[in-house]
Amino acid sequence: MKTGLKVQLSIMMFLEFFIWGGWFVTMGTYLGATLGANGAQIGQAYSTQSWGAIIAPFIIGLIADRYFNAEKILGVLHLLGAGLMYLLYTCGSFSSFYPYVLVYMIIYMPTLALVNSVAFRQMTDPTKEFAHIRLWGTVGWIVAGLLISFVFAWDSQASVASGMLKNTFLMVAVCSAALGLMSFFLPATPPNSKEGAVKISDILGLDALALLKDRNFLMFFISSILICIPLAFYYSQANPFLTETGMTNPTGKMTIGQASEVLFMLLLPIFFKRFGIKWTLAVGMLAWVLRYLLFAYGNTGELSFMLILGIAMHGICYDFFFVSGQIYTDSKAGEHVKSAAQGLITLATYGVGMLIGFWVAGKITDQNVIASGGHHWQSIWIWPAVFAGVVLVLFLLLFKNEKVEYEA
Repeated sequence: MKTGLKVQLSIMMFLEFFIWGGWFVTMGTYLGATLGANGAQIGQAYSTQSWGAIIAPFIIGLIADRYFNAEKILGVLHLLGAGLMYLLYTCGSFSSFYPYVLVYMIIYMPTLALVNSVAFRQMTDPTKEFAHIRLWGTVGWIVAGLLISFVFAWDSQASVASGMLKNTFLMVAVCSAALGLMSFFLPATPPNSKEGAVKISDILGLDALALLKDRNFLMFFISSILICIPLAFYYSQANPFLTETGMTNPTGKMTIGQASEVLFMLLLPIFFKRFGIKWTLAVGMLAWVLRYLLFAYGNTGELSFMLILGIAMHGICYDFFFVSGQIYTDSKAGEHVKSAAQGLITLATYGVGMLIGFWVAGKITDQNVIASGGHHWQSIWIWPAVFAGVVLVLFLLLFKNEKVEYEA
């Protein structure tokens, strides 16, 4: 790949994930502190990600893959996203905020697949080239968090109290407009197919349902949905928790989780090869249990290292379960249903699993509001720790180890 093209695709990935990380991490804190939202409403706002994940395949399958160039769709969606982000910046209540964030996530989630399509179509050897491009997406998410905490200090307790986190939406609006305009100058990525009837089964990955006849894959599938319930607690409540308990620069420190993703991605092949798929997935689930226990019993004083360690475990939590799960799914699916199988897992986890998870997280959080102000966070974090532990035990009892070939 030519250097100029590599730089162009890297900037695309950087902005794509800068945009997501630039507002999504701190939204819960903003909604609670500035718009007076309760736990259920914060969960409702985060569940827009799930609705976006459910609807995204229809946008890609019915439109992008058949009628229009991917880079042009990407440009239009990000320009619309810029306008919606500005509207979110101007909102003064949750009732006005929610419709905009719902529409935004419905149009943003398809862009995750679109940037991949644009990148893959320009590569001669994606297995070697894609990781280097995708890495810049992680860098973008990290830079967004560092800017919010260490440059602008929008997430300091004083700034949160004065409503400064609303500026994250304005920052992202500018970046979304920039990526929208840039997209029209990306390499042409024409539709894969303009002919043939569109089948809903293809879009939803229903052709892969036959894989559920395999007991091992069925257990993995169920575990994937269930583990997303405690996962939703981290996405929606971690930043409000760290901010409320007095951690300095909480958003910046949460980027330690993304940095650990890169580290554990390098360690994953070694662990995978030595211990197999069962124990790799099990370690990923165990990490969720330990992370929430660290959050439950740590504090921002002498035990602040426990909170930092809990954040740093994100690499194990994500890579060892979700990345390994993608590898396992690919190995189980026949050549003709590989894409359908990945689509089905994505729909089940980021769609159904996290939709339930955000609802549960909101309810649990509201049940632990302290009358004098704040939350009883230890009780909140114990719940997902126990739930993840139960899922882990069931998985260990019912899933039999099997050999899965994996080459990094």
